[in-house]
This record gives sequence, structure tokens and C-alpha cells, in this order.
Amino acid sequence: MTKTALIIRHVPYEGVAGYRMPIEAAGYDVDRIDVTDPAFSSLDLCAPDLLIMMGGPMGIYEQDEHPWITCQMRRLARRLEAERPTLGVCFGAQMMAAAMGAEVYAGPHKEVGFHSVSVHDHALEGPLRHIAGVPVLHWHGDTFTLPANVELLASSHLYAHQAFRRGSNILALQFHAEMGLDPRFDAWIEQWPESVVEAGGDEASLRAAHDSLGPGAVAAGQAMIAEWLTGLR
Repeated sequence: MTKTALIIRHVPYEGVAGYRMPIEAAGYDVDRIDVTDPAFSSLDLCAPDLLIMMGGPMGIYEQDEHPWITCQMRRLARRLEAERPTLGVCFGAQMMAAAMGAEVYAGPHKEVGFHSVSVHDHALEGPLRHIAGVPVLHWHGDTFTLPANVELLASSHLYAHQAFRRGSNILALQFHAEMGLDPRFDAWIEQWPESVVEAGGDEASLRAAHDSLGPGAVAAGQAMIAEWLTGLR
């Protein structure tokens, strides 16, 4: 039987990008839905064999402005409780943390740009070994407390909680190792130029880093996801 994967997009310019290739190579029939789709509110999030939730500029705490967050969180919590294979990236990772009882909040500074994360020693034998020492894209200002009963996998010099897992099936990544070859990167800069400045960077330097470091970041991210998928129960 064909395995199914569903990508949830919170905004059109934050898609699965480089992660699509290893997901499809692992035999998944990939579908996608935007949270603005009228069908989203009634969708059974426990049904897909694999759920992938991508990023977005909103915060978990902005549920009055984005009422779909509450609805998605409730259904996500059921999926996580059932240990169904789930991957969250940036805002998606924050949603996973919140659905598992953690606090998500605005951090003291923006983390925007390419730099590596420190993969903790116990995680160097797992999928994240592929990104150890590899500069990957970061673009966020929110962070989260660590949920109970999870394993912290990676940290950065700015934020301690960059990746966690629970068992083999649940993986949350704050960073964007899927980005580095996707033309939607231009939309990110156009949408949030102030974030680049707030993080202490500038547009020209970020574009140069994307051009030089992006391909390596995506290759490492794809290897990471490919290995994670082989270990799913």
C-alpha cells in the first residue's frame, strides 16, 4: 500500500522545500494543505502516515488573530499522543512543543542567518549527525521550553532548544535545513527585511550566505530526513 504524507503550510511561502525529495524517495505519496483551505478545519490529522508541519511568521500565542491554531493544536495533540510519525519545522516545531505541554514565547532576540547547531553527543549516532558542523538557515524569534519526556538533540549559541524528539516517530526542528535552494527564500527577505536587521545582519550578506552555504545545508538536511524516515515505526 502507498504511504501517505501530508504537508501543512501555514503561509504559502513556507513549504517543504528540500525535504520533499527524501520524503518522496522513501515511498510517500505527498499531499499538501494550507491552513486557509476551508477543508482544513475538518481534516483528520491522525490519518496520514506522515505529517509535516512547516513554518510561519505567527506565534502560538496569537490564537485570537489566527483561530485555526487552536483547532490544529487540538488535533495535533491527539496525533502525538498516538505516536504517529510527525515532523515539525520552526513554527511547526513550536506547535509540537506546545501540544506536548511546553510554553512557547518570544525570545530575547531574532535568530536569522546561516550557522551550525551543536548536535549533542548522544544524538551524533542518529539522523542529526548529518548536519553536525554544517551551517543551516535560522529564521525565528520565538522559542519554547522543553516538553516533558523528550530528548534534546541540538542547540545553538543563541537558543538552547533547536531540535528534540520523542521516540522514533516524533521530530521537531527549529532550524531550516530544508532551505538553501528554494526560490521562495527571496519572498522571506521581502516579507521580513526587518528581521534580518534586528538579528544584526544585512540583506546582501544573507543572500551571499544563501548562495554559498545553501546547497550544503540542503544536502545535509535531506540526508538527515532520509535517515529519520528509515527509523519510523
